[in-house]
Amino acid sequence: MRYRPDHRQQRQRLDFSEYLDGLYGYAMVLSRNRAEAEDLVQETCLRSLRAIDGLREQNNVKGWLFTILRNIWLNQVRRTRSVQIKLGADTNGAGDPADAAQDPHAVYASGVEQERVQAAIQRLPLAFREVILLREYEELSYQEIAALLNLPHGTVMSRLARARSKLRDLLSDVLISPRVEQDEVSRTNGTAA
Repeated sequence: MRYRPDHRQQRQRLDFSEYLDGLYGYAMVLSRNRAEAEDLVQETCLRSLRAIDGLREQNNVKGWLFTILRNIWLNQVRRTRSVQIKLGADTNGAGDPADAAQDPHAVYASGVEQERVQAAIQRLPLAFREVILLREYEELSYQEIAALLNLPHGTVMSRLARARSKLRDLLSDVLISPRVEQDEVSRTNGTAA
């Protein structure tokens, strides 16, 4: 925060690099489209620069930016009314450098597990995806999420609990199914021998 010597008006600087990944991830959850998510983040940055003097608390920049992004998205949805939400997140990590210190199998297994979790999250309803992303990935507090989504604190807690429960069910189905098939194959091979 900086002050002009000739004015008592606040002048703040904002470093977007700290928030871009989170904003983009949230935009992907909302829009489910890479190009739209990029546009949402860009518009969020532009609007926040125009309104930076209206920011009351410097320590709540993250929540403020997420609120701007969500409001932009809601306005777009309201204008088009017929928007079909699509998600095609590229999570293959092809552009990520390999870590030579890690076991390649462990890296692969970790990537597969992350894909399973992301796929399960994408199967959740939007209200649940939002709270999971904001709490678990963006690490916003319940109060910040409630303010961002304009919901009571208890509703946020309830949605998060239900989202975690549904996510747990989805992941247990995904993790149990391959094991059951493998056990059946093992039994079939064992009885045929």
